[in-house]
Amino acid sequence: MKIEFYGAAQVVTGSKHLITTNSGTRILLDCGLFQGSDQDSHYMNRHFGFNPAKVDYVILSHAHIDHSGLLPRLVSEGFKGKIFATPATKSLCEIMLMDSAHIQEQDVKYVNKRRKRRGEELLDPLYDQTDVEKTLALFYTVRLHNEFKINDEVSFHYTDAGHILGSASVHLTIKEEREKKLTFTGDIGRPGDIILRSPQQFRQADYIICESTYGDKLHEPVSNTQKHLLRIVHETCVVNRGKLIIPAFSVDRTQELIYQLDQLSSAGKLPEIKVYVDSPLSVKATMVMKEHEECFNPDILEYIEKDGDAFGFPNLHYVSKVQDSKKINTSKEPCIIISSSGMAEAGRIKHHIANNILNPNNTILIVGYCSPSSLGGAIKRGEKEVRIFGEMYPVKANVESIDALSAHADYNEIIGYLDCQDAKQVRKVFLVHGDLEAQESLKEKLHAKGFKKIEIPEMGEEFEM
Repeated sequence: MKIEFYGAAQVVTGSKHLITTNSGTRILLDCGLFQGSDQDSHYMNRHFGFNPAKVDYVILSHAHIDHSGLLPRLVSEGFKGKIFATPATKSLCEIMLMDSAHIQEQDVKYVNKRRKRRGEELLDPLYDQTDVEKTLALFYTVRLHNEFKINDEVSFHYTDAGHILGSASVHLTIKEEREKKLTFTGDIGRPGDIILRSPQQFRQADYIICESTYGDKLHEPVSNTQKHLLRIVHETCVVNRGKLIIPAFSVDRTQELIYQLDQLSSAGKLPEIKVYVDSPLSVKATMVMKEHEECFNPDILEYIEKDGDAFGFPNLHYVSKVQDSKKINTSKEPCIIISSSGMAEAGRIKHHIANNILNPNNTILIVGYCSPSSLGGAIKRGEKEVRIFGEMYPVKANVESIDALSAHADYNEIIGYLDCQDAKQVRKVFLVHGDLEAQESLKEKLHAKGFKKIEIPEMGEEFEM
């Protein structure tokens, strides 16, 4: 058996890990889009590094676009096998991949205008909605804990990863000369998530492919989130009479914010201001969230029993139509605007930031990971000027961040997740989905816990098991 790493190798996005068994079965773990505006991301999204037509199966850990967003491209280049996912992941992919196709088409139109002016060859989108339809037809759902036999050689089961709705860790059993057990953690969630169940323990593994996004960081306690959020809302919307702009991923992060604000509203603590969820995808994702309460933890289920709805309160407005989105920008009233994308790389949030970044009464609140090359990353690290739609904008609005809302485990939580393993029995750990600095820090910490053989794969690197 061998493993090849074609994404999320010393970077955070583009998750793709290809397993080839001794008999030649080829299984791709995730098929994610590289996110960011740099040329490397554009190139790698168009060149897999392997032949998609020769891949037999895809096992998907969850629906985030950096884990699922190149599936339609894979299909358009010849993949015809099954795509395994949990039921909630399939539900999310149905809306997220269609949204991604729309973004690909719009982005290429914008890029091609400039390429045409320069006399350069025009580009095709990475994929279109027809490719998405073909992709969704290949999905096959597998529930948590059900051991699924792919063929006589390979079986797998899912356990709850607690990262986003439907997210799961993948546990493969591969029968070769010696039976091998491989775990792919996917993205590891946080214990005590306000909506989802905590990540689950898993059986002993021989090999582990482990995420490392926050391998060098600790998050602030989740219990501080409401207090922190309420302070920012009060200072921005009540004291400064400004707008609070929050870039947020459409799935999970947006719903976490809505739920926090719902609780504050129910407790009579939220100021009488309008809250807009301005993203068609976020609106659809919230509806999907409501349909999959089997993923919820007992606390939110108890809250829903009493409150009736964890994602709806007075002054909350879900916005889908473009004209309604534009009206928000022309309004002078203090308000909260939650809009995707979380890294502020695409969608309506870029317009909201452009329209509000020059006003010192406004606040831009970053609530999750942003790649260094993204607009959200530039704002979060304190750049004085940022580029939006090809123009430079001075950052005059206040900038705040709440790291406690991260859906990724910090290094203590990653170590806690791996505590169920006898480190001496783990033959090798591969660290993926993290910047090199975070990975080297986590490697050192895992060594101290008894995990002796730890690799940090480079892009395209191959390992024999």
